[in-house]
Order: sequence, then structure tokens, then C-alpha cells
Amino acid sequence: MKLEHLNDFNKIIAERKSIRKYDPEVKISKVEMTEMLKLASTAPSAANIQPWRVVVVESDEAKATLEPVLMGNKLQNETSSAMLLIFGDLLAYENVERIYDEAVEKQLMPLEVREQQVNTIRAGYSSLPTEVLREVVKTDASLFAMQLMLIARSYGYDTNPMTVFYQDQLAETFSLDPERYVPVMILSIGKAVEEGYRSIRLTVDEFSSWK
Repeated sequence: MKLEHLNDFNKIIAERKSIRKYDPEVKISKVEMTEMLKLASTAPSAANIQPWRVVVVESDEAKATLEPVLMGNKLQNETSSAMLLIFGDLLAYENVERIYDEAVEKQLMPLEVREQQVNTIRAGYSSLPTEVLREVVKTDASLFAMQLMLIARSYGYDTNPMTVFYQDQLAETFSLDPERYVPVMILSIGKAVEEGYRSIRLTVDEFSSWK
């Protein structure tokens, strides 16, 4: 990694903190939010099926609807520019034809590869046990969420990921099929009005090994 890129990355990482309180006067436009979501959607996913689905909760009415589903984190809900509800779609593999057809059309994939892969992916995903498929889409959606957090920081916004909430209620509360959409996390986003907590990290030697 080039030094200037490393410095930029270190700056983004150092500035990203989990924030509890935001400036409630700061709003993120739909145009800017769309830009960030689009950039985040370049995150990798198994077979490129992109199973992440996002509900942008930004109105007072929608935040009031979300509030009973939260376990704590009420201040983030009250002050953030938006609460991003990130789900994994268990039927995302049904989009594989459209995604791969467009890749062929844009000459990003040979037709013969598309022909080989589409049927294999559909058959493989549709035969997976539900508990396995849930873990697959949650992993992919988590990659999207982490990328979104870094992108938000590069736009000058702060975030806080939340995984402790009434997960069995989130989808249905926002009119999504709970049998299809798996809650992954809630991500608050906005402009921080407090420093946030710095945290201690384990050393590389503590969390890794070489064989």
C-alpha cells in the first residue's frame, strides 16, 4: 500500500468512533445518502448476489416506530440524521440472472461463464438449510455495513453499529417479511457532538497465529 493511501486509511480508521450523541440539526440529503449506499454496495458478497437490504429511518414518525424495538440506544435514535436498518435477504439469489445478464451485457463476464454459474448458484442456494443461508447473508451484509461505516467517515459523518435490539420484531415493524429478511444490525449515522469513546485493541499476536 502506498504511503499516502496508508495515511489516508489510518486517518479514517482513527477518526471512526462509536458515537452515542449526534447533532440533531444535521440532516443528510437523499442524494448524499444514496451516494454512500452506492459506494458501500461495491462490498464483496458470495456469488455476487448482494443480499443486503437497507431501510433508511430518518423521519420523526419512522424513528418513533423504531423506538420500541431498541434495547437502549435511544439517544442515537433521537439525535442521529438517520438509523439504517440493515437486513440480509434470504431470497437474494433469485436476482442472479439479472445481475449476471447485466455483467454479460457490459462485457464484464463471458456468456459461457454466466450459463455455467446461474443454474449452479440457484440450485445451490435454494438447497441450503435455512440456518446456513441466514449465516451467509448476514456475513455478506456485515461486509456491506463495515464498508458503509468507512465511507460515511470519509464523507465526514460518524456511525455506531448496534446488534442488540428486538431482532424478532424489526422486519415486521417496518412491513418486511420476517421469514425472508434477516436483521443484521442497526447503524446510526450523523454528525457527532461528543468525542466518543476510544477503545483498546488486542495485538496482532493475540488474535492471530501462523502455521
